[in-house]
Amino acid sequence: MTVPASTYRLQLHGEFGFGAAAAITDYLDALGVDAVYTSPYLHAERGSTHGYNIVDHTRLGPELGDEAAYDAWTDDLKARGLGHVLDFVPNHMGIGSGENRLWNDVLESGEASLCEGWFDIEWAPPKIGMAGKLLLPILGRQFGEALEAGELAVVRDGGSFFVAYYERRLPVAVKSLALVLRPALARLELPADDPSLAELHSISTAIEHLPGEASTPPAAREDRAREKEVIKRRLGALLADSEVIAAAVDATLAELAGAPGDPRSFDALEAFLGEQVYRLSFWRVATEEINYRRFFDVNELAAVKMEDPAVFAAAHALVLRKIAEGRITGLRLDHTDGLYDPAAYFEALQAEARAHAPEGGAPPWLVIEKILEPGEQLPSHWQVDGTTGYDFLGVVNGLWIRPDAGPKLTNFYHRFIATERDYDAVAYASRIAILRASLSSEIHMLAHRLERIAQTRRRSRDFTRASLTTAIVETIAAFPVYRTYVRPDGTRTASDDACIDRALRRARRRRPDVDPSVFEFLRDLLMLHHLPEEPGERAEQVRFAMRFAQLTGPVIAKGVEDTALYRYNRLVCLNEVGCDPAIFGAGTDVFHAHNRRQRQRFPRTMTTTATHDTKRGEDVRARLAVLSELPDEWRRAVSAWSRLARPHKTEVDDALAPSRNDAYLFYQTVVGALPLDELGDGDSVPPGFVDRVGAYMEKATREAKEHTSWIAGNPAYEAALQRFVREMLAHPGFVGPAAALARKLSTHGAVNSLAQLCLRLASPGVPDTYQGGELWDFSLVDPDNRRPVDYERRRGALADIRAQAADPAARARDLLASYLDGRIKLMVLHLGLTHRRQHRALYLEGSYAPIAGGRHVVAFRRAHGDQELVCVVPRLAYTMTGGRHPWPLGAAWGDQALALGRAGTWRDLLTGAEHRGAALPLAEVFADLPVSLLVREP
Repeated sequence: MTVPASTYRLQLHGEFGFGAAAAITDYLDALGVDAVYTSPYLHAERGSTHGYNIVDHTRLGPELGDEAAYDAWTDDLKARGLGHVLDFVPNHMGIGSGENRLWNDVLESGEASLCEGWFDIEWAPPKIGMAGKLLLPILGRQFGEALEAGELAVVRDGGSFFVAYYERRLPVAVKSLALVLRPALARLELPADDPSLAELHSISTAIEHLPGEASTPPAAREDRAREKEVIKRRLGALLADSEVIAAAVDATLAELAGAPGDPRSFDALEAFLGEQVYRLSFWRVATEEINYRRFFDVNELAAVKMEDPAVFAAAHALVLRKIAEGRITGLRLDHTDGLYDPAAYFEALQAEARAHAPEGGAPPWLVIEKILEPGEQLPSHWQVDGTTGYDFLGVVNGLWIRPDAGPKLTNFYHRFIATERDYDAVAYASRIAILRASLSSEIHMLAHRLERIAQTRRRSRDFTRASLTTAIVETIAAFPVYRTYVRPDGTRTASDDACIDRALRRARRRRPDVDPSVFEFLRDLLMLHHLPEEPGERAEQVRFAMRFAQLTGPVIAKGVEDTALYRYNRLVCLNEVGCDPAIFGAGTDVFHAHNRRQRQRFPRTMTTTATHDTKRGEDVRARLAVLSELPDEWRRAVSAWSRLARPHKTEVDDALAPSRNDAYLFYQTVVGALPLDELGDGDSVPPGFVDRVGAYMEKATREAKEHTSWIAGNPAYEAALQRFVREMLAHPGFVGPAAALARKLSTHGAVNSLAQLCLRLASPGVPDTYQGGELWDFSLVDPDNRRPVDYERRRGALADIRAQAADPAARARDLLASYLDGRIKLMVLHLGLTHRRQHRALYLEGSYAPIAGGRHVVAFRRAHGDQELVCVVPRLAYTMTGGRHPWPLGAAWGDQALALGRAGTWRDLLTGAEHRGAALPLAEVFADLPVSLLVREP
């Protein structure tokens, strides 16, 4: 069976490759993991720490190890009966390092390239002079300034020629070499019958007769490519054989370089660059004029046209071979919302996966990175097993928030930052900011397409570019989900129509100055209504609708995940991927409804509470959630800290920095992530924590884009912020009270952490553990959550836990007493994973039934055949105990009982305790441990 009982995510990179992964396989096996799930490991750019910038789908990453190391690792996984899930990237490739041969071929041959079909390039952009050109925004300043400063040159490496920009090398169009060879010929004083001179003349003639990049019809591309390579080989051989000709060429290149201080000396180089199929530009130009589809706004990641069958086949060949060999048993698909037609891609991949499945085996488990907005459902007809679990994270996160504290915390937040912030308004403004800044080039291209379509219809001919652009911007800004899934043939679901209509209604309300008929026109196109019969016009309209669908996701991701979640800081444990910060807590009914739905529709989906992309560690969120249970104490603490902080702020641009909003984020970050087990004498903060918080606050404020940003940095503000962080974390008047508050939250946060772990282990789906998360995870956003994991510490802790198996109740009590070291979490995870692996049908196929337990209990039953498990955990434990007890154990529960419906004998997987009856007293269930996984005994 390829569906794993559980997964464990590893981040592979040059310092932790196949050999390192193999070295901990025995530990993961002992932990109870059923499948090892890794970040992408196909050949990525040099030095990649994440693997998402793939340059070659046909090779394993050379920095991770060779084929033998990979085989040894995966052979060991297979021998142990463990699966392997690969994170695969179908949407984009890395193009920034010069290693991508496909992209290099496009840079060399433009539209005539045999690889042009890999990338989504608009060869006829609206900008004058850009027809057949590819904009490359890689320069650190304006083109003219970079050119006249001598930053650009043409260099030779043997017989290969490149445009050099510092260490970067860009291939040149073969036809442009005529501008080098003609002057070189003029320098030569060789006899007319010299064979090398004749060869150079012949090569020059061949270059002149080579078809142009934009004028080569598709049918002639292979012939041109062959001729181009022949010319390059001949030129390389000639330069290697003739020192005289090589010297003449090098002298020409030296002259071409120009002389700083003499602008006219760069005219020839400018002319040479003008002959290339790419136009070099200042990197900021990309925000308005880029003409290749990117991953979000990252210029160094070019989107791939995976809808092309040839591209699909080439990109998946290696992975399908590994599936056939039984080395890959599952795939996690990255950013599938960026694909042209996701449903079609899933169908094609499943067909190939079934064809390549090992004899007698099942096709791989398939989950997709998909963020579902509240109320949104994954299309049931998709051929996938589910999502990567952000939807589960969202509903679990809400359980630990006390809803009735929302108004009090909201009012204090607004008073503290001296302004009222409505989250929906913040999210809308953030999307608009992204649309007008980093993704405005994509909007320009869409508006250009829309205007072309409008001109073909009499009823829309008078629509102006400005009104069309406004309609696009406002509709995307109002979109209620990441994207819709209208198919190229016009088929769609009722939810697609509803989402488009909802966005258009919002857009019309916000922009009453735009003629309503413009929005109606846009609606018809997005739903592919009234498609014309003429093939060209039909294709143009379909392309617009599909490109629009591919753009809404990046706008929402950049506008919400990477902007709004850093601007709205009411209670930042709610500011997470898959969550809606406007929703202040949720009851158990929401959680159970989600689990029942998943059990019915996608029972094999992934469930998670931490990933490489989450904004803060799962245990940071769990601790911060307790603030919702003591809002008055939080208000008093922050008010005191704010008075203390004033001397440590700096005046920047006529205001004190950092802002009160950024300071509010800082206070929550410290209280949530403070490593209580590492505090020194007098509650001194370890230096490493200071550095981590400083790096986090720098990233957070840049992402917020209110006082500084990645594009337009504000060094003075950032310096003031770092001063504030370091001085506050060295101030006893802040560190002492912050540590005291963190300690007060700590045990109750640990209860939340253990509870959400049990829910993840027992709920429908496949639970994932992010690397290192078997102990407390108090990390912040990446790169903090990608720090090296101390597996020797975890290996030793697991061995100690297993050695104490003879007395599980005493073990649980001892580990709870020393909870700060995290071993109690490791114990719960180990026992839960082991049971899942031994009883996979119970968890993957078992029924799901909620059990009523009152406000402070989350409980449900899983059953399959004669197997039965009950998960029961507390919620809002601080509120229940009034803060009088560090742990909600024993007598803290009074006479509350859990009604199981029928009598039986139940054994607790975590403590070994046995309980009998149809109603179990919670004081007994939680006698030794504040969470319980009960298994019915035969």
